[in-house]
Amino acid sequence: MSAEALLIRILCVDDHPLLRSGITALVDGQSDMKIVAECSNGRDAIQQFRAHKPDITLMDLLLPELSGLDAINAIRDEFPEARIIVLTNSTGYVQVLRALRAGARAYLLKNLVRKELLDTIRDVHAGKRTLSPELSYELAEHATDDALTKAEIEVLQLIAAGNANKQVADRLSITEDTVKGRVKNILAKLGASDRTQAVMIALKRGFIEV
Repeated sequence: MSAEALLIRILCVDDHPLLRSGITALVDGQSDMKIVAECSNGRDAIQQFRAHKPDITLMDLLLPELSGLDAINAIRDEFPEARIIVLTNSTGYVQVLRALRAGARAYLLKNLVRKELLDTIRDVHAGKRTLSPELSYELAEHATDDALTKAEIEVLQLIAAGNANKQVADRLSITEDTVKGRVKNILAKLGASDRTQAVMIALKRGFIEV
């Protein structure tokens, strides 16, 4: 078998060219891996995976056109053995859980790329699953929290966009009393004193995005 065939083949998906360049430079210095393709959005990620069948895919979550999470789901539906490493700035435990449940093998923060990326690639290629201590602590810290329902998240996302209760009710085709009830549940579950604090907590934990 040729040396080329033994290389860990990597697909890099991120919408920031500088980060992709940095990862390529990092990988190019290694004798056991290479970048075989890169792209900047979730739709292209699916196409590039089909074309190259990489051993490892590095996937950001916040991508244009199709989110990283949706791309992971689509790739794993078609290629169940795909080994995907989430590489992102999103530290919220909800995002971590969603990615792991979608089938990601590792979740790495971008500020740890130079320190941990190469070892993470090798570990995942070897069949391991990895999570940084910081994120493991975050998951443990909120393991017993009451999860927000899909309906509550919809309300919270609209509140975060600046909508009042009546506007939220109109957007979701529900009554204003229903909105008030969901807001009350949201505040209780998040331990928030008001709507603004609820939005801040939800953003930090990854329930919603802006």
